[in-house]
Amino acid sequence: MDKRHFLGTLAAGAALPLAGEAAPRLPGNKGPTLLTVTGAINRTNRGPFDGVLDQMMAKQKLAFDKAYAFDFAALASLPAVTIRPTLEYDSKVHQLKGPLLATVLRAAGATGSNVLMRAVDGYAPGISVADAQKYRFIVATHLDGKPMPLGGLGPLWAVYEADQFPEMAAKPVDQRFAQCPWGLYHVEVKA
Repeated sequence: MDKRHFLGTLAAGAALPLAGEAAPRLPGNKGPTLLTVTGAINRTNRGPFDGVLDQMMAKQKLAFDKAYAFDFAALASLPAVTIRPTLEYDSKVHQLKGPLLATVLRAAGATGSNVLMRAVDGYAPGISVADAQKYRFIVATHLDGKPMPLGGLGPLWAVYEADQFPEMAAKPVDQRFAQCPWGLYHVEVKA
């Protein structure tokens, strides 16, 4: 199919919803999705995995039949927590802010006991929901008062204040954050 034919087909397909009833609007997001929660959840606001539109997920071999999607505004509407961990990148204390991971999971209606947190580069550490609560993991949206950009540590980072837990603070700083994916975009809730 040549480019002109493809664009014409795309334009015709895009006009189809306008021809009849408008497609039902899912509650919530007005901006682009930053975080998708799938798996053992009982709330949804987006449809199943789409192999064409969910390209990064397809490349990372994900599939799901239901999901809860958060845009920046949805995450910002959740109560925020501020933490001040010493970070491995410069061994300095930084301020990170965002909702607790447990709050995000509750908003999605999570019912499982474990989560797999996936970053844009495919890194996917797993932790128990109990540990996420114990260590007060946050989904950081801000670093030192500024939104975190894609290409840095953001736009989202699942992280905790390792300095506050003696068993973690005793580790060298470069070993404290193995369970903390930056560039977080997907959380799979497992039973």
